[in-house]
Formats: sequence, structure tokens, C-alpha cells
Amino acid sequence: MTELPKTFDPAEIESRWYAHWERNGLFRPERPDAVPFTIVNPPPNVTGSLHIGHALDNTLQDIVIRYERLRGKDALWVVGTDHAGIATQMVVERQMEARQDKRTNYTRDQFIEKVWEWKAESGGAITRQLRRLGCSMDWANERFTMDEGFSKAVVKTFVELHKRGLLYRDKRLVNWDPHFRSAISDLEVETQEVKGGFWHFRYPLADGVKLANGADHIVVATTRPETMLADMAVAVHPEDPRYKDVIGKDILQPITGRRFKVVGDDHADPELGSGAVKITPGHDFNDFEVGKRAGFKAADMLNMFDADANVVQTADGLIPERFLGLHRFRRDGVDGARELVVAEMKALGLLVPHVTKTKEGEEVEADAEPRTIQTPFGDRSGVVIEPWLTDQWYVDAEKLAVAPMQAVRDGRIEIVPKTWEKTFFNWMENIQPWCVSRQLWWGHQIPAWYDEDGNPYVAESEEEAQALAGNKRLARDPDVLDTWFSSALWPFGTLGWPEQTETLSRHYPNDLLISGFDILFFWDARMAMQGMEFMGDVPWRKLYLHGLVRAADGQKMSKSKGNVVDPLGLIDRFGADALRFFMAAMESQGRDVKMDEKRVEGYRNFATKLWNAARFLQSNGVTASTGHEAPHAEAPVNRWIIAETVATVQAIDTAMTELRFDAAANAIYHFVWDQFCDWYIELTKGAMDEETKAVAGWAFDQILVMLHPFMPFITEELWNLTGTRANELIVARWPQALYAVDSDAQAEIDWLIRLIGAMRTARTELNVPPGAKLKLVVRDEVEETRRRLDRQGAALARLGRVESLSFGDDVEGGAAQIVVDEATFILPLEGVIDIEAEKARLAKALAAAEKERDSLSGRLSNPSFVEKAKPEAVAKAREDHAEKAAEAERLKAALERLA
Repeated sequence: MTELPKTFDPAEIESRWYAHWERNGLFRPERPDAVPFTIVNPPPNVTGSLHIGHALDNTLQDIVIRYERLRGKDALWVVGTDHAGIATQMVVERQMEARQDKRTNYTRDQFIEKVWEWKAESGGAITRQLRRLGCSMDWANERFTMDEGFSKAVVKTFVELHKRGLLYRDKRLVNWDPHFRSAISDLEVETQEVKGGFWHFRYPLADGVKLANGADHIVVATTRPETMLADMAVAVHPEDPRYKDVIGKDILQPITGRRFKVVGDDHADPELGSGAVKITPGHDFNDFEVGKRAGFKAADMLNMFDADANVVQTADGLIPERFLGLHRFRRDGVDGARELVVAEMKALGLLVPHVTKTKEGEEVEADAEPRTIQTPFGDRSGVVIEPWLTDQWYVDAEKLAVAPMQAVRDGRIEIVPKTWEKTFFNWMENIQPWCVSRQLWWGHQIPAWYDEDGNPYVAESEEEAQALAGNKRLARDPDVLDTWFSSALWPFGTLGWPEQTETLSRHYPNDLLISGFDILFFWDARMAMQGMEFMGDVPWRKLYLHGLVRAADGQKMSKSKGNVVDPLGLIDRFGADALRFFMAAMESQGRDVKMDEKRVEGYRNFATKLWNAARFLQSNGVTASTGHEAPHAEAPVNRWIIAETVATVQAIDTAMTELRFDAAANAIYHFVWDQFCDWYIELTKGAMDEETKAVAGWAFDQILVMLHPFMPFITEELWNLTGTRANELIVARWPQALYAVDSDAQAEIDWLIRLIGAMRTARTELNVPPGAKLKLVVRDEVEETRRRLDRQGAALARLGRVESLSFGDDVEGGAAQIVVDEATFILPLEGVIDIEAEKARLAKALAAAEKERDSLSGRLSNPSFVEKAKPEAVAKAREDHAEKAAEAERLKAALERLA
């Protein structure tokens, strides 16, 4: 047994033990006959770095996998990274730009080769960072969504879905990123508030038609005047009395004079603006649906922008030549289509100016009403996303969603917390076709080939496609698949599918998926769809959705706010164990985690407490236990700590079954800090006989095992420094809570703790000198209390500073009275403190505390304060009120003791 250093160095311990575990294959020990337990990690982007959300997600997964490994299961944690098409292509292109180079200087194959070179040199930094966090993943079988085997699975999935009629090509609106010249997913769109305008234009009615009020036009309001050249209708509410008579009539595009119809549709809100909206199906998602209801086919919808968001001619030549080539917005000092449209409408007298009044009553005109507009931006490109009508590949998500919804309804998939089920069903029941094609070079190229007439042939290889096409010349689709398409195969593609491997049959379905709620639909639901379609079973039996990690004030973290917390910085300062324990203790189902560095520091102190407890035990001759069973014990304090250990195992087991990470963490925390380190060590200090040494060694070993999933590094270090072990802690045996709880011992020591605690509180409140020993007089006690006092007299004398013990004696002068259960315990204070001075001090302090309490109560009962003050000010007032109320109660109790 090695003597423990006075202090421990987390950084040194962490790097040493992680390397040892990985080198010796301890993350996946050979257990072919054990019950399998499987989780897969949400594959982080190969370009990514560890952020605080990753730290939470992966800590929770590691706690579960270490717990199940300790329980003897064949615990597999599948690990890998996502090729992250758009993010990776962007990183590589930016590096090229820094060298005055660009992607278009190379062929597609040459560029992809450069991406692979980047991955080999720089990709995967996040996997090294996950190791720093302590993640015990199956690195020996690490996967990548572009590796050969996984790519085979992706291609087969695409082809099979196409064969089954669940994947097709269609012309629809997509989120188009003009910077990357690609469709992007909803998850890659970031909505921002932008200062813009709300323009009002007169659209002339055709053929002399007029409104009921005599107007020969309809005023249409829009935030996007540049798209009006591609208008195909004006919509009004079917029941709006202002416009009912002109529904179905022709109206004119103001600049070109092109005719289209006034249509009735519920999308038009009579209360918003003029109640009339222009319909541009090729450049607005709502308008696209209105257009479909109005009978427009997607092929006939007008698209007036190219891939760079510059104005182009429509198929019917409807755009005036002077607009062609303009960007949609003003750029680099040059007016765009928006500015030219507004100028022409103004020149035609068809712009309705926005009129405001100054303080002096003067009317001021402006072209548009100022508005703050929710505007979509590409989260990586930073440019405004354009709804763009284009041909893409789609998955029939509506049909694929049926099986997962049924699996949730019948309990084959359990969503935790259950409150997320409503959100799940709401989205799945209204699901839209899933656009899976992207206009990039990096990614899984779509396995489709086209003949000269544009007919597609979908096959797993070019040879198979050619066989389908006969002697027609073919060209491959240049697009790649959405990365969510490939990652949707993660639960079975990583296990060898489409090959029917032993690993696949043993570990599918997975047991659990831990995921942030924010990717419930982008990843979780799609895994459920693909898993049930191709494996005929759920991908995982339980889905746990955790919240976000927010700043201390509850705000969402963002670089622009400057409130982002770096988990690696926290690990450098406090150690991985402290950060992990914080994440677990703060993870409460259905709530977000508020970042609190003070609490992380507090858990670093907890680790120090554990270390010092180990040093104390070692200095008193306590060594590792010799077996799994608890030693035989006679002393109540030893029987008590055994019972408390068993109760803690039971509490953790229950919490882990229910995925109550906070409950599990708090159970082991309070057992270690309160029962073991504070009371058990205090109660046995100076009385370490052989029985106590054996029990202390056994209980401390159980602590190390129970704490290991949360704090793997310090527990492994102490496990190996406190005795000779048959194996490392990571593959030890989880404690079995099979012993009958010794309720008599628990009751006696709990009573002793309450009595000593009450005596210490009284001494502190009454300013009794710390070194003063007091007499203790007991009244109204039952026989069991007398027996307990007899057995625990030594502990009372030492920890309660009791000089002598007597029963029923009269006490002269002032005294403190304490009631514990049926008995009254009296501490005579005459000659020890100035009774009258203490009464005066306590009365004065009580009056001050009550005054502050009542003042705060008055503020909190004032609706004006609660409703108008900042939330943090109200929260602070509530905290202060609770603190002052508790202080008043303590002081009142102290006065009553003296009385």
C-alpha cells in the first residue's frame, strides 16, 4: 500500500489513468456471456470542439455506461464522429482561401482528397477532448460516417428507400444558402432579429373592377418587395367583407402589368396590415402552401433568383431586363432588386408612404414602416437564407413516422421525461417531406445517375445503374446526402449493418439514447424512422432528453453575448471529476442546467474531502476490504454505517433506473460528506479497533465503487493506492444492496447525531466558548434513551464537550434547553456565559432579523415590484426573505432555550 500524498493533482491522475484504461482495453472488457447493454453517442462533428453541451451529454452517458459495466454487463458505448458535410467543407475552403487558393481550382476528387488530408491531420480534436472528460467509449471500434463500411450502409439505405417508394425527386422550396450554394437543414438555420421595413403597395385591379369602397386597387403589405416580380396571386381572407367580391378576379403585377388572380385563403389575416398579402410561391414557405391550395403546380411556380441570390429570367421571360443580374439586396454600395423595385413603385405612384407625426405635430413620410423582422440566416455562412424552388431528393417522412409513433404509444420506446411525448407526437403527426440532398462535394454522393432526358436510375453502383438504363449515356448526380441522413443509421450502421453481424444481433436494439431535446426531430426521430424501417424494431428502448446548459442568469449561451463557458478551461482549473459531478448533480429532468462555477469548485472541494478521508483511514491502519460482504459488526456505529451504505446503494440504484441523475449524485454526495466523512469518522476517531477498521475499509471501498461513475479518476487512484486489488476499479463489482437494513442501529446513531448537532447549535447561538465543557442534565427520558446514553457516553463527552451526565437534577440559574424526541436535555450556563447579556444580544438580533424579514415580505407582496422588477431582483428578494425568516426562527429558538 502506497502512502497517499497530502494533496492530489487531478491533471496528472487523469492523463495517467485514462491512458491505462484505454491501453488495457478496460472500456470494453471481454464479457461474451454477460447481459449486453448498449448506447451510442450522438456523433459530434469531425470539425467540432468540446462545448459545455457536449460535456453534459457525454458525462451523463459515461455515468450510465460505467454504472452498467460495474454491474457486470457487456457494456458497449459506440463512439464515432460525423463527417459534417457543410461544416467540414467550409473549414477546408477557408484554409485554402488563406493560401490564396479555392475549391474551384480543383476537380471534385482532388478537393475530396484534400478534405481527407485535413481529417488525418486536424480532424477529430473533439475525440481527444472527450478523453479528457473521462468518456469510457469503445475507441477500439471508433466509427466515422464516411468510413467504408458505414458508407456502404448509407448507399444501401438510399437505394432501398427508393425501391420501396419512400424516396423520390421533387421540386419544392428549400432553405437555400447562397454562400454555400446549397440547401441546408432547419437545424442549420439561425433566426435573428433584423431591423427592416414593411412596405405598402397598390396593386391595380384589372378590367375596371373595384372594391366595395370604390377603390380600383388593393393595398398589399410586404417585408420583401424584391420578390414581387415573381408574384402569382394576391391572397385575402375568404370572409373579409372588404375583398369577398373580388376573389377570383384578375389583379395586375404593378411593374410588369402581368395578370394573376385574387385568391381567398385563411393565410391572409384581416387584422394584419391591409389584410391582403402577395403570394410568391417560389420564395416563401407559407406562400408555397397557399399556391398549392390555389392549384399551382410546383413546376409552374416562378423562381426569380439563381443560386447566388441574383435576379435571373424566368422560363416565361417575365422579369424586365433592367433587373437581371441584380443581387436581391443592396451590396457593396450597389442597389439591389429590393431598392430598384421600391424606387419604381414610388415613381409609378403605387407606393403608400408610412406617415408618422413628430412631437410638434408635423407629418413625416417614409417609404416603409420600420419593423424588426425575424430573419433566417445560415448558421455557418452568416448570410440570409433564401427560400428557393429547386429539384431535390426527398424522403417520405410521413409514412416512416407511423411506426415510431406507434412504438411510443405502446411503450416499446419510452421517452424520459414523459412530458416530451406531446411535442414528439405534435411534430411527427405534422411532419413534412425530408429534403436529403445537398449541393456540396464533401459527403456521400447520391447513388443516382441520369440519362440525357433527365431520367434518374438509382442503384448501389454505376454498373447496376447502367444495367437499368440499357445503352443510354449516364451522368451521376453531383449532390451529396444530408449528414442527418447518414447519422440516422447510427444505432445499426455502426454495428455492421447491412451485414448481419454477431455484434448487430447482440446489441440492437440499443438500450438507451441520451440526447439533447434540441435534436429530437433532426436526429432522434429519424433514427427511429430508419431503424424501424430497416431493422423491424426500435433503435433504442429508452430515449432520455436532457436540457440545455445555460449561463448562470438563465440566458442561453452565445458567443455574441460573451457568456460561453469552456469546459476544458473548467477541467484545467477544477479537474474533470468536479465538472462531471456538477453536471450530474444539476441534471434534473425537464429543466435546463444553470452554469455555476462556484458549485464546480465546491465539487472540487468534495474530491479533496474524499482524499483527506482516505489519508485519515490510512494513517489509522485501515486498508482495502478483503471481500464484497460487509464485515460482522457489534458496535452500533459500525452497524449504522453498514446500514447507511446499503441504503445509499438502494437510493442510487433506484435513481439510475429512473434516470434521475441529480438524485443519484446527491445520494452519494450526502452519504460521503455527511454520514461517512463527518459523522462516522468523528464518531470512531480514537476508537479504531479491529472491527471498526474492517467496517471502515469495507464502507470506503463501497464509496469508491458507488462514486466511480461520477468521479472516475480520483476513485480509481484511491482504489489502487489504498490496498492490493485483484483488478482496477473500472471493472470492479457494483455493491449489492442485499443486507437487511439495521433499523435499530440507524435509529440510535441518528438520535446521537441529532442530539450532538442540537447541542453544538445551542452552544454556537449562545456564544459558549468552544473549549468549555458543560454538564448535561436529562429529564423525562424513557428507558431506551438511558441505554443509548450509556452506550454513547464517550461520544457525547468527546463530540458534545460534556463534562458530566445526570438525570432529573434541578438546575439553578440560566440554562439552555434542548428537546430531542421525548427527552429534555439541559445545559447549565451559570458562570459560563453572561446570561442577561446574551438575552439582550439575541433579542436585538431577533428584532433586526424580523424587521428585514417583514420589509422584504412587504416588497414581495407588492404586485408592482413583482411584475415590474427584473426577474433576478425578484429572485434575490425571495432568497433574502427566506434567509432572514430562517435567521429569525433560529434566534427565537435560542431565546426560548435561555428562557
